[in-house]
Amino acid sequence: MRYFYDTEFLEDGRVIELVSIGVVAEDGREFYAVSTEFDPSRANPWVREHVLPQLPPPEDRAWRPRARIRNDLMEFLTSGEGVPRRERLHPELWAWVGAYDHVVLAQLWGDMSGLPRSMPRYTRELKQLWEMAGRPSLPDPPRGTHDALVDARFNLVKFRRCVAALPLGEDNRVLRGGAHPGHSGQA
Repeated sequence: MRYFYDTEFLEDGRVIELVSIGVVAEDGREFYAVSTEFDPSRANPWVREHVLPQLPPPEDRAWRPRARIRNDLMEFLTSGEGVPRRERLHPELWAWVGAYDHVVLAQLWGDMSGLPRSMPRYTRELKQLWEMAGRPSLPDPPRGTHDALVDARFNLVKFRRCVAALPLGEDNRVLRGGAHPGHSGQA
């Protein structure tokens, strides 16, 4: 199962600290959480202007400690009615310029060695897919950008635009003009 995600975070060149995470599954399920553990006073001016105003009020159930975010996220990524077992055990992560997103996600488990076996050690890069697909036109960003869930939803839109221009099978092999070597050509 493909999962499209985005994070918002604080960073100062030494520490990356989770503010929020939004994830949209290819089957339409969604996950959103805001960390109760980040210190908003550490936010730089850009984050204060663009990210913090997008967060729900502190009494919203999206606010959770990092340990609960970790557990709830793992449950979300490894469940799903009708999702084949193999896909539940091996979620596929996608993000737009996702290097920092992957680090802040992985840090929910401590260091990389703490990641569960089923959690990918990398995030697939949507911007590179977009470039390889010939930079297909994308819709204007939706209202509410820099809200992690809004951005995760937009990542799914971007992915769909890319695969319309450069079709991918379920195994992420390019489907061009019939069957790809070693692939049946069916998506």
